Amino acid sequence: MSTVVEVMEKTTGAMSSAELAGEQHSRATVGDFTVADARMTCRDVEVWYGPKKAIKGVSLDIGKNEVLSMIGPSGCGKSTFLRCLNRMNDTIDGCRVTGSILLDGQDIYDKSLDPVPLRARVGMVFQKPNPFPKSIYENVAYGPRIHGLTNNRAELDALVESSLRKAGLWEEVKDRLDQPGTGLSGGQQQRLCIARTIAVSPEVILMDEPCSALDPIATAIVEELIDELRSQYSIAIVTHSMQQAARVSQRTAYFHLGDLIEIGETNDIFTSPKHRLTEDYITGRFG
Repeated sequence: MSTVVEVMEKTTGAMSSAELAGEQHSRATVGDFTVADARMTCRDVEVWYGPKKAIKGVSLDIGKNEVLSMIGPSGCGKSTFLRCLNRMNDTIDGCRVTGSILLDGQDIYDKSLDPVPLRARVGMVFQKPNPFPKSIYENVAYGPRIHGLTNNRAELDALVESSLRKAGLWEEVKDRLDQPGTGLSGGQQQRLCIARTIAVSPEVILMDEPCSALDPIATAIVEELIDELRSQYSIAIVTHSMQQAARVSQRTAYFHLGDLIEIGETNDIFTSPKHRLTEDYITGRFG
């Protein structure tokens, strides 16, 4: 059976990859976007900024205890799609999201659903570390306090320590918890932000280029942490580093011009991509 690419190549001849993407508009995603044990289920998701469609009918599952990497050139829609998963796009004027996004079978865009507790269940770690202008302790304790997750100071102390341990930061900061989080190094600040996310017991952790502002040593520490965290959480990460995607993820999704072009096991995507656009991107022909 001919693939979408083969059909297009027969009818367009030597059309460039970018032109081919413009013709295709993701009428079909290559690969199986479903998983047997899905934590989040996205179907026909479209995102509009005013009259401009930024995401075009994307369907994609995020499995339990897996790391899903989203790759693609700048402006392809991967970060926009990531922000749909905990309704961060709600904060952007003129942004409209259609389709279905379910978390454990519940529609996260249901009008009766409060986005504040949703963002505790689906936490976000941003590109640039953004600790609160508070102490290291208060950075981690803030979320559990506002969500009422502990009953007394002893429980809160234990939760702060547990979260910092999971983030691989406890031994480095345990003797200076009262010092400002902003005084930590860049890599430590990012791990503090991960600890802050973990502290409210999320089911899913979203990471938008979490290592792009870090040096190679700090990047390696965060990548090791991501691998450890997937035993307890589902993780979706946007990255411009294909090497990072290859190191940390079990599945990889390739986005282009708002379309989900191909999805598959990470090793397969990088060694034997099925779509010409995916191959052109990972081999450096464009992007």
